Amino acid sequence: MANIFSEWNSTELQSYLIEITATILGKKDEFVEGGYVVDYILDKTGMKGTGRWTIQEAAERSVAAPLLAASLDSRYISARKDERIKASEILKGPEVTSAEIPVHKMQMLDDLKAALYAAKVCSYAQGLGIIKSCSEDMDWNVNLSDCARMWKGGCIIRAGLLQKIQDALARDKNLPNLILDPVVAGELNDRTAAWRRVVVVAVGYGISTPALSGALNYFDSYRRK
Repeated sequence: MANIFSEWNSTELQSYLIEITATILGKKDEFVEGGYVVDYILDKTGMKGTGRWTIQEAAERSVAAPLLAASLDSRYISARKDERIKASEILKGPEVTSAEIPVHKMQMLDDLKAALYAAKVCSYAQGLGIIKSCSEDMDWNVNLSDCARMWKGGCIIRAGLLQKIQDALARDKNLPNLILDPVVAGELNDRTAAWRRVVVVAVGYGISTPALSGALNYFDSYRRK
């Protein structure tokens, strides 16, 4: 997995978070021979409140942010480790075989790459939508293109994608939603088939993908007449 993320970091997915994910996944455990640190980290997260504040603000401004909410919900569920252990003994997932839902590794990796990129675009779109709404309500006159420009340097969400976002917001300062920019929309449309394949396979095998599926639902809801 570390190698995959490292490879992805040299593509359109290049970002600080992809970079450190590759580093973390490749970190060997100093106390267990042949083991990796990630295998010994308890999957139980904490939080500082910024995610909650973001979703509260989105609700106050009537801005849809399902992907951001999904990430917050995932943290809440993660924190309930003891409950999840009990639930794993009671609640059953689907019993399917690779013959029933075939998965071709290389195809799936390509699809995951496309789906992740599309979901990242939607994530930025939702965050920028919240800032845009606050700016309009509070008369802040925030330049969203400048936000993208500033995020490119020294920010945890810095990514190569931000240059495209900066350009899109500079082309049309009144753009209602990032995903309506012709260039951005074209990239999403090119990736929807792969995006859907990933979500369908995940659902079939009972694998939770709240962010990827939440982003796809956002995309499908927004494009309806």
